[in-house]
Amino acid sequence: MDEQRVRERGAAQWWRYGPPWWHRADHGATEPSRSRLPWRSAVVLTVLVLVGSNFAAHQQPHREHLDMPARLLLLATCVLLLWRHRHPVPVAFGTAGLALVYLAAGYPYGPIFAAVAVACFSAIVAGYRRAAWAAVGMLWAGHLLISLWLYRLLPPPDDRGANLGLEMIIATWVLIIVSVAELARVRREQWARERADRAQAARRRADEERLRIARELHDVLAHSISVINVQAGMGLALLDSDPEQARAALTTIKAASKEALGEVRQVLDTLRAPGDAPRTPAPGLGRLPELVEQAASAGLTVTVAGEPPRLLPGADLAAFRIVQEALTNVVRHSGSRHARVLLEPGGGELRLRIDDDGPATGADAGGSGNGLAGMRERAAALGGTIEAGPRADGGFRVLAVLPVDDREDR
Repeated sequence: MDEQRVRERGAAQWWRYGPPWWHRADHGATEPSRSRLPWRSAVVLTVLVLVGSNFAAHQQPHREHLDMPARLLLLATCVLLLWRHRHPVPVAFGTAGLALVYLAAGYPYGPIFAAVAVACFSAIVAGYRRAAWAAVGMLWAGHLLISLWLYRLLPPPDDRGANLGLEMIIATWVLIIVSVAELARVRREQWARERADRAQAARRRADEERLRIARELHDVLAHSISVINVQAGMGLALLDSDPEQARAALTTIKAASKEALGEVRQVLDTLRAPGDAPRTPAPGLGRLPELVEQAASAGLTVTVAGEPPRLLPGADLAAFRIVQEALTNVVRHSGSRHARVLLEPGGGELRLRIDDDGPATGADAGGSGNGLAGMRERAAALGGTIEAGPRADGGFRVLAVLPVDDREDR
């Protein structure tokens, strides 16, 4: 599923949230990756530093020759980089300190600064900005002190020191390296925020989808099982005295269960193939006559007033489910055997009113909390409202107001 989404987004959007190695550095895979030392990059950088220092020594004959202590200093500086992910602060100060000792010994300038740059880069990206800046500042201040004042006391013997202009050039390069590291850190944090926002949005969509499926299953099963329950009770009561009526009740049970299975299968199909179009159209207010017949088979007489307007599929389904749930609650929780459904479109909205004359047969007058909560969620998803409560004359009323797009009537 994730690979399919990546292919659909394309390469440009995939790169927008960072390359794969940033993802591994920020998520659960970070622990195994950080437990492994970066051998490859350290070895490559060690070779570059050693070979590059040899070339630099040939170009700087006035500096000290690269002897064994110099090579050990270079090697130790690069070896420290193996722990730059685990301990970025000590590695940053360690490489800077070794580089300062290397320069104080009079050895030629060269790629040793690259090792310091990599260490400080890793520290900044890991969030240790002050430590990295302090390490770089320590190296530059030490080099400034050596090249302007202490060069007379340190090797090589004929060293003339450096001028302030050269030091400013070195300081500029240091600022460039640190600025690039800061930019990488900011970009990495931005990628992390974007990934967190995407994960949160995905969780929110998953929660909304679960709620939608729960509402659909509740409405389908509650209505059908209520009809089946009433008809089963009627069939048992008439099984001996009126076999024909018992047969009719069993026929109604069969039809209701078949319809419930079909609608449940439709809901489950959306889970198996979320990208495909549904095989059968979603129910809407056009199926009100079927709903009235099902209610009649459960012993409830329903009177419908008003013509249903043309609605978009989502609003049409919500309106149908609200009426279905309200009638189911009348069958289950009301002593009345008559209900009225009034549809009043106009003014950019549709008013659905479902009334029964009561009285309630139990504590759950008007329905249980799940059914009413599902109706409110459906209305709220469309920007509408639901009002449900007992009437002054002892009955119960459900009033739904759903917005209707003007384009739906054209």
